[in-house]
Amino acid sequence: MGVLLLALSLLLGSVAPVAAGAPRHASGEVAVGIRLVDAPVSRRDDERAHRYIVDHLRPAERIRRRIAVTNLSPARQRVRLYPAAAMVGKDGFAFAPGRTGNELTSWVRLQHSEFVLEPDETAKVWTEITVADDATRGEHYGVIWAEITPRRDPSKQVLQVARAGVRVYLSVGPGGEPPSDFRIGGLTGARGADGVPVVTAQVKNTGGRALDLTGRLTLSNGPGGVSAGPFNVKAGTVGPGRSMPARTTLDPRLSDGVWTARLTLTSGLVQRETSGRITLGPARSAPQQSRSTRMAVLTVGGLVAAVATALLAAYGYRRRDRLR
Repeated sequence: MGVLLLALSLLLGSVAPVAAGAPRHASGEVAVGIRLVDAPVSRRDDERAHRYIVDHLRPAERIRRRIAVTNLSPARQRVRLYPAAAMVGKDGFAFAPGRTGNELTSWVRLQHSEFVLEPDETAKVWTEITVADDATRGEHYGVIWAEITPRRDPSKQVLQVARAGVRVYLSVGPGGEPPSDFRIGGLTGARGADGVPVVTAQVKNTGGRALDLTGRLTLSNGPGGVSAGPFNVKAGTVGPGRSMPARTTLDPRLSDGVWTARLTLTSGLVQRETSGRITLGPARSAPQQSRSTRMAVLTVGGLVAAVATALLAAYGYRRRDRLR
């Protein structure tokens, strides 16, 4: 039986980050943590710049950042550090498989690409990005990955690979940085078939840089004058010119009726807010199939079964014929 390669990819920001210095896994699993150490003084108030490499450069300009990598495993591990491509599309921030490169990764130089760390040991590594003279104008995306691939144990069928990464958002072009901005559409409320109410708003990126949206929603003036919240908003990364729904899952115990909803979303130093009246009604029931639809399904199922039986019979006949 071949080795099953299990890749545990943790992209900071898209899931709960593994902070460097966190205690290693009690179960003995292989794990690695990574975090950005430096942020530019000009972005000291920008929370994104403390988590990701976010900057704007002209062609031929250079930046340097330190990245801290921690071995969260219970044993000594060899860590590999490398850049890889990423993109921002309709589904948000997505990283390329393995070590796939792009224009941005060709500009990255790492102080160390491989080193050995004891359990809970941290190494700080300089990352240098020098934009090419003929660089493509616009925003470029990538990830600086830290990866642990332990030696294979012949007695085990699973090889566990762990990696964690820091995102890179690098705007390139002459002049100043493109502005960041977004617009929030109207609020709508609904209760799903499971009884859980959800408030949704469409967000449009009207600026020139990708956004990482976080936010809160509060409810007031509900049935009987009650209020609720704040609730965390599930949003994500929205590329320039793109739209994405921001969804807020509410408490199933909230009463049906009309509420005033106030939504606040933030990306870096940009914050926008909207409010409106929403209605929460009874849970939507699952759609029922009509009798004609059920009959059609049964008919198709019967045909499929008949075809499968015929194929099996033909296969059995040919097999017998060959064995004679």
